[in-house]
Amino acid sequence: MTEQPSRIRVWRRPMRSRDREERHRVATPLELLFDLCFVVAVGQAAAALHHALAEGHAAHGVTSFAMVFFAIWWGWLNFSWFASAFDTDDVPYRLATLVQIAGGLTVAAGVSSAFEGDFRVIVVGYVLMRLSLVGQWLRAARSAPEVRSAALRFAAGIALCQVLWIARLFLPAPTAAVTFVAVVLCELAVPVVAERSARTTWHPHHIAERYGLFTLIVLGEVILSATNAIKEGTAEPGHLGALISLAAAALVLVFSMWWLYFDRPGHARLVRRPTMFTAMSWGYGHYFIFASAAAVGAGFEVAVAYDTGTLHLGGVAAALPTTVPVAVFLLSVWLLHIGPTNECRPIAIGFPVTAALVVAASLTPAPIHVAAGLAAALVVLTVVATHGERQPA
Repeated sequence: MTEQPSRIRVWRRPMRSRDREERHRVATPLELLFDLCFVVAVGQAAAALHHALAEGHAAHGVTSFAMVFFAIWWGWLNFSWFASAFDTDDVPYRLATLVQIAGGLTVAAGVSSAFEGDFRVIVVGYVLMRLSLVGQWLRAARSAPEVRSAALRFAAGIALCQVLWIARLFLPAPTAAVTFVAVVLCELAVPVVAERSARTTWHPHHIAERYGLFTLIVLGEVILSATNAIKEGTAEPGHLGALISLAAAALVLVFSMWWLYFDRPGHARLVRRPTMFTAMSWGYGHYFIFASAAAVGAGFEVAVAYDTGTLHLGGVAAALPTTVPVAVFLLSVWLLHIGPTNECRPIAIGFPVTAALVVAASLTPAPIHVAAGLAAALVVLTVVATHGERQPA
């Protein structure tokens, strides 16, 4: 038997652009660790949202959740796209990624205080993540001359945004909302400006897999939140039957969300139309998929509290924290994976119609059950309508 040559391990490799057509490109163990650590922050954000909703502070809770979730999502997104184009898996790259993970966990630790208006801890964690990525971009600029201009623009733009985040902490409280939106727009503009000078070689299949894996983890967090809420609810006597029924409906709803997201290959749109606009709209649009999926878990917890009589809200107010995020999830999947002009008209029409009906289900006596039934019906429609259809490679 001939011995297979062993892989030579080196502590540092040149950070060259990866091949966009590289075969068998899959997520690495380091990327999976990154996702698992970041989902801690997602769980903290969902828990804080639940508490705000349960206390009747819906507007404040939703606004704080959206702001906190941006820090989580944007840190994850930037790492994922950079890794798709430049992952070297050497010692400096691993250490820089671990620093980003530490920043993500710091963000998770600051979620509770952020919901109370104190963003200092989150800013510390966020800036730590982003400055580590600045170092990665400078390394890419040095080793990959074909994308040097883009890499330097990324590094400069990210660094400037971190200065703005820190400066924002010292501005008067009344300007918080306006300045937050302004700096977010600066952050979102950095990739657009940088990629104009040179396109980075991210891998469509790898990016789609990364987004799919994070969707799975967020849906898993939803199931965990619902399970914990129902476990606590069973401590109250006389509610076991209602909670079992609610648990079944929640499970059907999560299963349907999983089915609908993964029914169409995530990379199909990126491969079919590999333009910068497609990549940006698909990548940025997932904010609403991730955030809405995470919010569903908070909604389930509110529904459990309502069914056990520990929540002092009306039926509609207790239902909306679940039905609205589910509707946003369906509309986001429709826009990013299906498309309003999809040639399969039943599906193209079915998603927005179902989303509207899910919100309307809030007015029914059993909103979670009705929403679950509607989502399951959309799954059936999707399966029947696409029967025999050739799937994209």
